[in-house]
Amino acid sequence: MDTDIDAERAAHDLVGRRMWAARELELQDGVASRTQLILGGYTPNDIRRAIRRREMHATHRGVYVTHTGPLTWRQRAWAAVLYAEPAALCGPSALEPKSTDEAGAPIHVAIDHTRRLAPPPGVVVHRVVGLSRQIFAGARPPRLKLEDSALLQTREATSEIEVIGFLTDIIGRRGVTTNAVRTALKRHPRLPRRAFIRDLLTDVDAGTCSVLEHAYLTRVERAHGLPRGTRQSRRLTPTGKEFRDVEYETYGLVVELDGRLNHESWRAQGRDADRDLDDLALGSRATARIRWHQVFGTSCRTAARIAQILKNQGWNGMPTPCGEGCDLPTWES
Repeated sequence: MDTDIDAERAAHDLVGRRMWAARELELQDGVASRTQLILGGYTPNDIRRAIRRREMHATHRGVYVTHTGPLTWRQRAWAAVLYAEPAALCGPSALEPKSTDEAGAPIHVAIDHTRRLAPPPGVVVHRVVGLSRQIFAGARPPRLKLEDSALLQTREATSEIEVIGFLTDIIGRRGVTTNAVRTALKRHPRLPRRAFIRDLLTDVDAGTCSVLEHAYLTRVERAHGLPRGTRQSRRLTPTGKEFRDVEYETYGLVVELDGRLNHESWRAQGRDADRDLDDLALGSRATARIRWHQVFGTSCRTAARIAQILKNQGWNGMPTPCGEGCDLPTWES
């Protein structure tokens, strides 16, 4: 009698475990780790049998998917996280891709800095200090908070324009605010360019662009021998006082520096500003709107365009290279 009861309980337990495993597979896009399958009542023989029957196959060591065809991006993401667990998607993998090219890129995952893990093909592993404090609760697959993920990416940035781009990609996205980024910054005390990021956030909150203004002065105007403009010149308009970021009063040119950070219009802003400068170089306007891209990304080309605008307005000077390797285009009289 006792044996029958024990057998019935074991069978009931196995059914419950298999139901749990089935739910996990459904929630994880058909991907599960060996540990999860064992907890779900599968034996090693069951797993080998399923592989022989082509009911599942191994994507990485100890990680399986319940079909044998190509993996979707989410299945690749789940497989990477389960292979490296405890782990979380990070960097460019913190958000689902929007294009086929992005979907085929390697999956980036973060693990605790104390661990050592050899990544399989198609997976990039980042070792992070304080991982548990950076994971977004409830995300499936697990991922870092967007603000922490962006700051992780800035570690590998080769220029300040890349740093700006990473922050622009996340501020305003899914409720990420400058305060959220500032709070995340406290979790990264050794982050490169920390002071630069902090100043950027201060500018955004204050509605000013002192970082951009200083970079325009040093990278565009002064570095390329342009005439010195007047900063924050005041003018009275029908709507009240107006302060112009940079004014070349002698030549009738005003430069407005647009320091907004908005992920939806980041690339479009750069293209629009390029077109504005091209129009100005042809003599069709008297106000130039300069954005981050023109100052931190293409400062030499921006200097050439501003020089052409000034020359159209009567400047007799010539722009000069900022140094060895300057990208200043050949000047034509």
